[in-house]
Amino acid sequence: MIKLISRKNINIDKYDDCIQNSIQSRIYAFSWYLDRVSKNWSVLVLKDYEAVLPISWQRKLFFKYSNQPYFSQQLGVFSKKQISKELQEEFLSQVSAKFFKVVIHLNSQNYSTENTSTLKNYKLSLNTDYDSLKKRFSKGRKHAIKVGDKASLVLKETTIDELIKIHNDNYLYKIPYNVLRELSKSILSNKKGFLLGVFEDGQLLGGALFTNHNKRITYLFATFTVKGKTLQASSFLLSEVIKKHQQTGIILDFEGGNMPNIAKFYRSFGAEEENYFAFKRIFL
Repeated sequence: MIKLISRKNINIDKYDDCIQNSIQSRIYAFSWYLDRVSKNWSVLVLKDYEAVLPISWQRKLFFKYSNQPYFSQQLGVFSKKQISKELQEEFLSQVSAKFFKVVIHLNSQNYSTENTSTLKNYKLSLNTDYDSLKKRFSKGRKHAIKVGDKASLVLKETTIDELIKIHNDNYLYKIPYNVLRELSKSILSNKKGFLLGVFEDGQLLGGALFTNHNKRITYLFATFTVKGKTLQASSFLLSEVIKKHQQTGIILDFEGGNMPNIAKFYRSFGAEEENYFAFKRIFL
């Protein structure tokens, strides 16, 4: 009933149709997206692509192990109709039977089961006008936005290479920049997102890459200079995105919240906590 299919043998049209029309649809699971963020991936398929579970994996010596790829917060089971907890567990048992080590972040509409731990994400529904949404901002966030306004910050298009340079120059932790560069190209060429830079007097202070899928805008990657942080460029940027998409019913997905300081920042916009689950198994 459930079979594992390698990337080269996937019926891409049927697979992407399942992702597009699934109850749990997320941009991370589309074939073009996984091709950019994962060196290898396969998919567990129920019948004729009625439900799927994509698996990003790598090989070490003779062993295959699944991993959660960069820039892909939530994967898991995607289905056109609601599935039972038992069927989801069958999917996960199939993964465990085929991989030495398993790490899969399920999506928020999947079930919590054995061997899962809870992770946090934050989201904000843009279902009303900006003034009403702003009333839910914390006092500190309102002040931060005023700092950006007083500095006459403006939003303009930028490039991923410019943002990568800012990140490389200003952050101690590094990320796979080549993956980000190619992913950004695919997101923009597929018209599934946008890049915004924050400028002061023509100087780029930072910016962000957003995805846009299924009435869900995701804050996928952001980076700012020291001056950008001082002038509250990130608060200004997110406030402007909220303002632009007010009253659309779109979900602004902040794509994070497990770190306390990050969670506090997102909550300050009135964002609500959303739980999703990490499934992990290691066979010794």
